[in-house]
Amino acid sequence: MDSSNINWIPIKTYKDIRFFLWKGISKIEINRPKCHNAFRVETVEEMIDAINICKNRTDIDIVIITGYGKKSFCSGGDQKTRGLGGYLGKDGIPRLNILDFYKKIRELPKPVIAMVNGYSIGGGHVLHVVCDLTIASDNSIFSQVGPKVGSFDGGFGSSYLARIIGQKKAREMWFLSRQYSAQEAFQMGLVNKVVPLQDLEQVTLNWCKIIQNRSPMSLRMIKRCLNAELDGQHGLMQLAGDATLMFYLTEESQEGKNAFLEKRHPNFRKFKKFL
Repeated sequence: MDSSNINWIPIKTYKDIRFFLWKGISKIEINRPKCHNAFRVETVEEMIDAINICKNRTDIDIVIITGYGKKSFCSGGDQKTRGLGGYLGKDGIPRLNILDFYKKIRELPKPVIAMVNGYSIGGGHVLHVVCDLTIASDNSIFSQVGPKVGSFDGGFGSSYLARIIGQKKAREMWFLSRQYSAQEAFQMGLVNKVVPLQDLEQVTLNWCKIIQNRSPMSLRMIKRCLNAELDGQHGLMQLAGDATLMFYLTEESQEGKNAFLEKRHPNFRKFKKFL
C-alpha cells in the first residue's frame, strides 16, 4: 500500500485536532505543532468527542492516534495552561480530563493504534501506552517527566506501564525521567514496531488492513479480556456487557424474548448443553 495515494476524508472540523476517515480506518491527529502537540483542556474535549464518534459509527473499524508533523506525537499537558488543581479551560475550572480520554481508549470496542512520530513525553507517553498497539518512527523519543514538573500518573501511566516493561524499568522511567530512543523502547517491549519515519503511516495502515480482515467480535472480546484484570470491576463490567451482547445474538436468548412477547413458557430444553 502506497500511503501517498491515501485520500484522508475529514469527518469533523475541530480547532486543536484533525479527524479523518479512509476505508474504515479513522485517524485522530493532535494539531498543535507549536507546542510539540501538547494538549490542553479543549484538545482533550475534542479527542473525546472524536473517539465517541468512532464508537458509534459502524463504518469505522479501527482508530489511529497520532500527532501532526514529523517531530512530535504528543508532549503531554500544556504547562502554560496548568493551574492549581489541573489544567485550565476557557471557563477557568481546573481539570485533568486527559484521564477521561485514556478511559475512552480502553473502553472503545475497537483496536486503537498509536502512530508515534517523534516525541512521546509525559501525558503523551501515557497516551501511547494505553493504546492497544504502538508503531513508532525511528526518530521517536519516549519519556515520563512527571517528577521534573511536579506531576505523576498513578493510573495507567504507572500500573499498566509496569505490566508492559516490568516494575524495575517502570520505576527507572519515572524516577530518572530520562529519555529513551525508539530502539530502546522496542527492546523493553514498550512499542510493537520501529520503522523509518517516511514509512510510518504506510506500515501503520498495513497493520490496520490486516486487523480489518480479522473477526471484529473476536477482537472486541480479546480486548475486553486483556483489559479486565487491570481495570478491576469496571473492566469486568465491560467484558460482561460484551458477553451479554454475544448471548443476545443466540437462538437461546431469542427464545426467552419471544416467549415473553408471545405470552408462553420458553422452551430452553431444546438447546444443546456444552461441556
